[in-house]
Amino acid sequence: MAGRAGEIPLLGGTANRGRVHRVGDTVRRPMRPTAPATHALLRHLERVGFDGAPRVLGIDDEGREVLSYVPGTAITAPAPEWALTDAALRSVGELLRRFHEAVADFDPTPYTWPPSPPAPFSCGTITHNDPNLDNIVFRDGRAVALIDFDLAAPGAPVWDVAGAARLWAPLRCPADTTDVRRGRELHRLRVLVDAYGPLDQRELVVDAVLANLEWMRALVSDGATRGVPGFAAYWTGQAQQRADRARAWLAEHADAVRAALM
Repeated sequence: MAGRAGEIPLLGGTANRGRVHRVGDTVRRPMRPTAPATHALLRHLERVGFDGAPRVLGIDDEGREVLSYVPGTAITAPAPEWALTDAALRSVGELLRRFHEAVADFDPTPYTWPPSPPAPFSCGTITHNDPNLDNIVFRDGRAVALIDFDLAAPGAPVWDVAGAARLWAPLRCPADTTDVRRGRELHRLRVLVDAYGPLDQRELVVDAVLANLEWMRALVSDGATRGVPGFAAYWTGQAQQRADRARAWLAEHADAVRAALM
């Protein structure tokens, strides 16, 4: 796959690791059963003028979806320090806000989607559901686009904000943060949420973060059990232990997290 002439493997991602390639100004990705829903969403974003997502260009002769390549930098480990600044984090919150505003009038009902977030975070708009560092493209130090909409589904905006906070603040055991964010988790949570702006269910951010951790853990564990190569490679004993520590830390510090948002 990686050896095709003119194809450049793109780093990042888990489920599709090693299966996403750049060809000129396009990206070729595996098709999924829910691709028609994702493509309808991306076409809606194009129609309303949202410039923070790839465009659907079609299907290639190998059955892969063809998307426009979004120029910029997606953050892969080890993350550069500029990507971990408060200014970069603010731009992530602002990008999520613009995305949710752009999908507010999109009708998801004609399509089959990946599993939605659990109640009470399962409706309200469309959520990206995986605002990980490597799924956000930066230019000149600012978040400008979301990529990898494979998990997008009906959900509540607070779910995406909580997911971003969990990953970007990051809200986890500080022992598992080895960069400049360590010890600044609650400050960065407030930076992100304030940058997003008015947020329905803001009082449920802590619950959403905990639910998001369990939801993603179940998704990855299931993928590993089914033999999805990226998930199987990621879901080691160490990864499971990190998830356990994150759950324990969030439970222990729930009141402090809530207070940070007051």
